[in-house]
Amino acid sequence: QVQLVESGGGLVQAGGSLRLSCAASGRTFSSYAMGWFRQAPGKEREFVAAISWSGGSTYYADSVKGRFTISRDNAKNTVYLQMNSLKPEDTAVYYCAASPAGTQEADFGSWGQGTQVTVSS
Repeated sequence: QVQLVESGGGLVQAGGSLRLSCAASGRTFSSYAMGWFRQAPGKEREFVAAISWSGGSTYYADSVKGRFTISRDNAKNTVYLQMNSLKPEDTAVYYCAASPAGTQEADFGSWGQGTQVTVSS
């Protein structure tokens, strides 16, 4: 298991940008695929983006493709989510997650506590 702590959430106007960070504990961070998910009030949790252990492969939900970028720094045990051109519908609690295997949601067994992102219109 790996412990995850998200930061970087906040309130931003539509069209603005935020960068979320997720710091992981443990020396095996570089062996985990990492992902970002979000949950809006009254809605199911949904996949946002994922990145392979090496950073060589990235995956995005269609709703954020071209606006969000996931990256990782294995030397810092940190994964990032750069969010540009934010829309009110991006408002949600964003969760970081780690997977020792694949990048399907069911593969992610370690989760952070979440960070709130609010986009005003």
